[in-house]
Amino acid sequence: MEHNALIVAHGQPSDPAAAGAELAALAALVGTHLPGWHVGAATLAEPGALAEKLRAAGPQGLVYPLFMACGWFTRTHLPARMAEAGAAGWRILPPFGCDAGVQALTVTLAQEAAASAGVLPAAAAVLVAAHGSSRSDAPSLIADAVAHRIAQAGFARAEAAFIDQTPRIAATEGFGRSDFCLPYFAAKGGHVTDDIPDALSKTGFAGRLLPPVGGDARVPALIARALRDAADHPERQCAGVICARLA
Repeated sequence: MEHNALIVAHGQPSDPAAAGAELAALAALVGTHLPGWHVGAATLAEPGALAEKLRAAGPQGLVYPLFMACGWFTRTHLPARMAEAGAAGWRILPPFGCDAGVQALTVTLAQEAAASAGVLPAAAAVLVAAHGSSRSDAPSLIADAVAHRIAQAGFARAEAAFIDQTPRIAATEGFGRSDFCLPYFAAKGGHVTDDIPDALSKTGFAGRLLPPVGGDARVPALIARALRDAADHPERQCAGVICARLA
């Protein structure tokens, strides 16, 4: 049986074509883990892309939101856009950042960074840099939960800070040369390349800025697993640590 899946991201309004191409490349990698599936991609920033890709793929399928939390975009905006496109047969899955496998990957990334730097986790701190939101507490709840998981893995300190809400990244203190900043983002957009480094520079952060979680080579397999599990078990709800609280 052929399955249809569409990975949907916010995209980059200032450069929608480039972000769309990057997402399409990710979808192609996910597809290598799902023989017999059609895996497409669309960003909300590309005019008409979502409706076009949904219509082209068929009357039903799975939408995988490449977002870090189940906030306004995934719970309100995306369903409205899909309704406008007449995609009643498509099912929206829990977003990327709510996936238990993705949350576990953040711990692995912190541990690998410490090992690479020759630093014991007990002697290192991790700043989880996230977007945050003035509309919903979902993004901060997710980021705080991820920071807690990292702390529980034996790091001396782990906390979350944000671009768009308090506590701000630019106001963080107490991070030294043996510490790390892990961007809890799905892609390497302007927030990761510009906003986070700018904010860190204001704090005197002397540690290592890591690549975003979504850029890790293990991500396509994680997304493929989520899609396969959703197709095999349509009755299951989100297994993330926060989604049940927001339901």
